[in-house]
Amino acid sequence: MAEISAKQVQELRRKTGAGMMDCKKALKQNDGDIEKSIEWLRQKGIASAGKKSDRVAAEGLVDTYIEPSGRVGNLLEVNCQTDFVARNEAFKSLVQSLAKQASKSDSVDSLLSSAYVEDESIKVEEYIQQMIAQLGENMRVRRFVSFALEEGKQGIVDSYIHTGGRVGVLVELACDSDSAATNEDFKTLARNIAMQIAACPNVEYVSTDQIPTEIVQKEKEIEMGRDDLAKKPDNIKEKIVQGRIDKRLKEMTLVDQPFIRDQSIAVEDLIKQTSKALGTKIQVNRFVRYILGEGIEKQEDNFADEVAALGGK
Repeated sequence: MAEISAKQVQELRRKTGAGMMDCKKALKQNDGDIEKSIEWLRQKGIASAGKKSDRVAAEGLVDTYIEPSGRVGNLLEVNCQTDFVARNEAFKSLVQSLAKQASKSDSVDSLLSSAYVEDESIKVEEYIQQMIAQLGENMRVRRFVSFALEEGKQGIVDSYIHTGGRVGVLVELACDSDSAATNEDFKTLARNIAMQIAACPNVEYVSTDQIPTEIVQKEKEIEMGRDDLAKKPDNIKEKIVQGRIDKRLKEMTLVDQPFIRDQSIAVEDLIKQTSKALGTKIQVNRFVRYILGEGIEKQEDNFADEVAALGGK
């Protein structure tokens, strides 16, 4: 069997868009012949997948997995091109499986190169290439995050998925005892807070003391430069600006939000009520919110041009 070089693998990958492992296997099967390897990949339904690789994948799903212990949880986003594929059961199953195994990896690259949890004979990257060929759309694992409670610490990791997988939240709460960590009221609090975060897109921090000094200073500069304050005395201007900044910073923090299920209390009050009822100190350690496709520049296709490119009239 001919020795397969990295250069050959790269060339075949460039021509077909197939995964690295698929290209290497194809070349080995065909003694390094590029053209025969392309045919082999096409026969396996893999080469067609590569043709989709330059298309923008901005749809898809955000999903989550919480381990039965409640101490480890993952939040993951996988993109595809259309909502039609995002609703496909095979795609949903893929996302669920990747969310389940994400905590075993420390990056997207390491997740892609690991054995697929549902079929350990192939790597995640290879399985995704098969899915691309099967469903006819480009897809990619965009990002994921894992939370795990520190050894010896008590608490819970919980999540919430909103609007059919378009918004997802992962949150970690700490408490002081095992009994509190397993209490249903504590679990309900965690779920309510996850829902709160999903409903508040402007919330970025748990509390105002977590907001970086440079952000506070930037907000002050913006407010000080507003036209309506130009003619105010400096001492009055300072008071007005401070009031506006305090209001703005509270809009960015979780604990200062009105609780979505009872607007008469803030999230901070809700936490204090549960703490008192359970006889334990409770705090929100951290949270992450994913919004599907945020920051991806979506490609606007021209249908007439697409038809013309296919030879249609």
